[in-house]
Amino acid sequence: MSLSIKDIARLSGVSTATVSRTLSHPERVSETTREAVMAVVDQHGYRVNSMARNLRRQRADSVLAIVPDLGNPFFSAIFAGLQETLSAQGTDLLVTDSRSALRGGQSLLSHLREARVDGLVCLDGGLPQAARAELKAPDIASRVVFACEWLVEGGFPSVRSDNRAGMRLAVDHLVELGHRDIAYLAGPEGNVLDTERRAGVVDAMAAHGLALPAVQFGRNDFSLEAGRAAAEDFISLPARPTAVICASDQLAVGFASGLHARGLRVPDDVSLVGFDDIQTAEFVIPPLTTIRQDRMRLGAQAAGLLLRQIAGAACPADKVITLPVSLQIRGSTCPPGQV
Repeated sequence: MSLSIKDIARLSGVSTATVSRTLSHPERVSETTREAVMAVVDQHGYRVNSMARNLRRQRADSVLAIVPDLGNPFFSAIFAGLQETLSAQGTDLLVTDSRSALRGGQSLLSHLREARVDGLVCLDGGLPQAARAELKAPDIASRVVFACEWLVEGGFPSVRSDNRAGMRLAVDHLVELGHRDIAYLAGPEGNVLDTERRAGVVDAMAAHGLALPAVQFGRNDFSLEAGRAAAEDFISLPARPTAVICASDQLAVGFASGLHARGLRVPDDVSLVGFDDIQTAEFVIPPLTTIRQDRMRLGAQAAGLLLRQIAGAACPADKVITLPVSLQIRGSTCPPGQV
């Protein structure tokens, strides 16, 4: 027969309130009391009824993360950072993509309003306007944090990498190698990451007295397929740049694959720099020179910020945590004409 809190209180010689406090906040009771209660708990295998407890507390002890594409391996390290921080506080992580979450129009908000989750970490800065407006409702906005991406108009705390600084590192590296004709392989037009990264490339090249070629590539998405398609456009150019900076590692890998299929080699015929430092970046041939963002730390910071909000700590809607990035030099870059 399972024990109730009253049974544990009787067997350990304390009140039911003390048992409840010991199970929920053990740091608030004395060591002697804690040991007495936990001895009974361990002996009889008592388990807290978390569903009933959460109903009383009006908490779900879970957080929802929403991403634009669950199939993109970029997000895995961010999930790991989120999970590590959340689980340490007894909070579960749920994950969905924005297409599924917004199917039917209200499912995202219903998760929050029906107390199925306590808060939302959004990694999609391209949410439809209707969803953006609903997230700003007073009972929702204080439980939302953006990570990696953000809304152009602001309105929510966010954690992001220093995208412009990363692209300055990429340009500086190529210029130091001797490149002067550098192209940019863009991500989806209007995406906040692509906007920031392209601006970083433009600013850095201007600082070196250079300008991007008039013909630009991409403007589709960050995928392998988009990179491979862009390689066809690049190959058809009468005068090809000696180096290409890509808005993401997946674009870079797809681009290199498309070039290889047409007989061009990286870095012999064109040097290539990516952005993100996904796990496969150092295993492709040649290993990809890229900008590394600390995605686990990004996830951990976003989780910590959201947990503080859920606990009632005030946070300015315009708060931005910007994390540093670094350049990882590998085999996909070399001086022009060296090979």
